[in-house]
Amino acid sequence: MDGGSPNGSVPPPGAGGPPGAGETLISEGRATILFPSANEVFYNPVQGFNRDLTCAVMTEFARLQLQPKGIQVILPGEEKTDTGGPQPPENDNGDGDTTPAPNGPEAPRTAKPGEVCEGGLRVLEALAASGLRSIRFAKEVPGLQAVVANDFSARAVELMNRNVAFNGVGDLVAPRMADARMLMYQCKADREPFDVIDLDPYGSPAPFLDAAVQAVSEGGLLCVTCTDMGVMAGNSAETCYSKYGAVSLKGKFCHEMALRIILHSLDSRANCYQRFIVPLLSISADFYIRVFVRVFTGQAKVKASASKQALVYHCVGCGTHHLQRLGKVTSHGTGFKYGAATGPPVGPTCEFCQQRHQLGGPMWAEPLHDPAFVERVLAALQSSPGRFQTEERMQGMLSVVTEELGDVPLYYTLDSLSSTIHCNTPSLLQFRSALLHAGYRVSLSHACKNAVKTDAPPAVLWDIMRCWAKIHPVKRERLAETSPASRILSVEPTLQASFTLRDDANPSSRKRGLKRFPENPEAFWGPKARAKAGGGISPSLQEKRKRHQNKRTERTDDGTSLKNFPCKRFKEGNCSLGTQCCYSHEGGAPTTPQP
Repeated sequence: MDGGSPNGSVPPPGAGGPPGAGETLISEGRATILFPSANEVFYNPVQGFNRDLTCAVMTEFARLQLQPKGIQVILPGEEKTDTGGPQPPENDNGDGDTTPAPNGPEAPRTAKPGEVCEGGLRVLEALAASGLRSIRFAKEVPGLQAVVANDFSARAVELMNRNVAFNGVGDLVAPRMADARMLMYQCKADREPFDVIDLDPYGSPAPFLDAAVQAVSEGGLLCVTCTDMGVMAGNSAETCYSKYGAVSLKGKFCHEMALRIILHSLDSRANCYQRFIVPLLSISADFYIRVFVRVFTGQAKVKASASKQALVYHCVGCGTHHLQRLGKVTSHGTGFKYGAATGPPVGPTCEFCQQRHQLGGPMWAEPLHDPAFVERVLAALQSSPGRFQTEERMQGMLSVVTEELGDVPLYYTLDSLSSTIHCNTPSLLQFRSALLHAGYRVSLSHACKNAVKTDAPPAVLWDIMRCWAKIHPVKRERLAETSPASRILSVEPTLQASFTLRDDANPSSRKRGLKRFPENPEAFWGPKARAKAGGGISPSLQEKRKRHQNKRTERTDDGTSLKNFPCKRFKEGNCSLGTQCCYSHEGGAPTTPQP
């Protein structure tokens, strides 16, 4: 199956014309698409940051993949700086004069956005909807050979054909109508894998993960979005287990745990086929999470996968968490020995507040990002300014990512530590300084603006909070003896914390004033209503929330909150209740239909 074949990509006559009745033009990046005013095909402008970030990541991935093939990726603005790929071989005569090497290899080919690159990347957008993302790939990402924009909706594929022709990218983008899973399984069977697979479904990507880890090429890039954050953040732990094979917890660290749950799910599914993942970048933003991972094959590496997963013990009283690895790896001669881990790391109750623990996971316990790759993406943003509309936010978020402690899973928050012992909250710089004075490392987290990610054990954190409570006393007489605050403060600290500010306590991204945690630009900046098959405008999520507010606690018995379905007599026109007919009504003799 050739992703660049014209099968399914030829637009109907007049497909590239102006927008028709009930259609509007939407511009994002270098793409402009036709979009129906009715909610027939899904589109959410909030995901513009997601699409910008994907284009930036794919560009740097193309550099990595195409450089060994002698293909130099060039972005607008890089022609003069000669950055972006391997340089032609030269002879240095020692006096600063360089001349092309005689009889040397040919200069590398160049790949630019919007051009078909022979030997370039084959990309699949499995759930393309309007095709906006695929069109942006074709116009903004260099080094692509073909982009397959797939959707199971006939209306979406029709719209994609028109948008592809409207943007003039028919030589790169091939719309296709198929079940995404069957398409990926078929590519696997035909031994024609994709170099990049993008999964951005409405809701959970769980049904597509098994096919995706098989259909991506060796070392290929898998981009996955999850918008079912209610499930992954602990509201429905049993649903999370059924979809991702992990139990989510409702803790302050829930957004990072969601990232680690999807990475665990990807790795466990890849392990079934002797494959494993290497995360390049994992982001929690707005109402969704987005991960970029490479998929490799290797039986020896797969054996170590158990040691990369961990269970989480989370105290329901004070919020302290501990990790329990599922496996361990030890050196054994020239190789490694794999075995089961020992545990648990906690007793029957929490050592600080004597409350019980919740058990969550398993989750990915290794680094979420590849720092070197993230630095490449940041360098590309700086060398090509103005390329993306959300460039400032991308630079801010990626800068925080580079500052994160990669070997420290999960985090605490300042407000939760303070609220546990009922004291006022120290400033971020004061708390970070106290940890640095104690000899520990500390960083922020891109997933939460007041997060504290540190390698200090929980006992040190509570000692610091006890020292803070001595400076800012807590009214102990108001605390119940069995409360977590009373039990934590009843113990004298063994560490004398210093809250003197240190210069290195202020992270670089904060000093430079980067846009790290921007406010939402408008109200209801979040998920949109699902597209309706067959057209029509779905009720907004705000209307739906209002309709279902307190539906369990304030349920009425008059039947007004129930859905009404007309009975058969109403359809025939002989129901005595007329327009008031509902499916379960009683009585009412049939009437003679009016002529």
